[in-house]
Formats: sequence, structure tokens, C-alpha cells
Amino acid sequence: MRLHPGEVEATGWRVEKLADVVQRLRDAAPDVTGRPLLIAIDGRGGAGKSTLVARLHKLVPASEVVHTDDVAWHHAYFDWGDLMVENVLRPLHRGEAVEFRPSAWIEHDRPDAIRVPAGTDVVWVEGTGIIREQFAPWIDASIWIQGDLDEQERRLVARDGDSVDQQRHIAAWLAEELPLMLREQPWRKATFVVAGTTELRHDPATEIVIAPPV
Repeated sequence: MRLHPGEVEATGWRVEKLADVVQRLRDAAPDVTGRPLLIAIDGRGGAGKSTLVARLHKLVPASEVVHTDDVAWHHAYFDWGDLMVENVLRPLHRGEAVEFRPSAWIEHDRPDAIRVPAGTDVVWVEGTGIIREQFAPWIDASIWIQGDLDEQERRLVARDGDSVDQQRHIAAWLAEELPLMLREQPWRKATFVVAGTTELRHDPATEIVIAPPV
């Protein structure tokens, strides 16, 4: 598996039922009451975060998804921590609904808002950079998705293309992502590491490949 320098490859991979993994995430924060359970899903671009979150959302119908890309939109690649805490995580910890229109949305006439209704059971907070020290007091459990960079880069090209502008975007992104990841080492902090690419046989509809943090 090809990883960026500094990232440690997980070991002890095993196949588990996705429903069992959700229960273990719940068990990681048994005392949460009066508010949703907040679970972070982190990984590099193309790791499979959106795919995993869609599966989790389907498995837990009374759940909602917050995408860090929506908070970061036209704001910054990773310098959106205060926006996330004050407008999403803090209200959720108070058991309140979230309805947040970032200033960049207003400036660029983006419609709608980031919404989480009151009474939600679980909130999946998905995006690169969500497992970091700043958010540790607010996140109850977390998943780091680890995968082979060659496969992840292939997925990104298939999704976003390989134009000159896209290459510049990726270079600018990595210039900030790599130091952040080396500093925060989310693969060590996560409750579980999930395989974004794997050769272990499993049923993608009901099973997942996981490992302990590294």
C-alpha cells in the first residue's frame, strides 16, 4: 500500500458487520444523552468517505450528515475549525438544531443552509481534517479511512478530471493537507481505521474491513 510519508500502515485488518461497527462506535461514548452522538469520518481525497457515510446514514435512519466541504466552501482548505465549532458542533452539544449559512454562501449566493434537525440520533461529520486536536472535545468517536494512494488518485481523476486547473487545486490542497496530517496523525486518534482499498473478501452491502488505530 502506498501512503504519504509519515502515515503508518494499519495492521490486523478484519472483516466485521457494519451494524456491529456502528454499535461499537456507540459504545465508545455510552454516556451521551440529550444530544446526538457525533462521529467523525476522516480520510484523504478519494479514500471513500462519502461512500462510507452513505452506508452509515442508510443503516441509521435517524442520523444526519455534515460535510466539512460545505463549511469550507469558498473559505479555506483547512482553516475552518472555528466555524465548525461555533456554528455546528457547539449547538449540537447543546441539543439544538443547526441551521447555518456560512458567510461565503451568502457572498456567492449559494442557496439553502447546513441543517441538522433537533432530535437527531447520530451526526456523521465527514471530511478531510475533521479528526484533529481542536475537535477532540466535541467528537464522540471517529473513523480514519486508509487506502492506497494510487487507487485514491485514480478515483479523484475519475470524479474531478485531470485538467491543469484541477492539478493546481490538488497541489495547493496537498501543500496544506500534508503538514496538517503529519501534525495531527488522525490514524492514531481514530476509534477505528477502515480500509478504503482492500483485498480481503467481504460483502460491501453489510460488511466492512477495519483495524485498530496505529
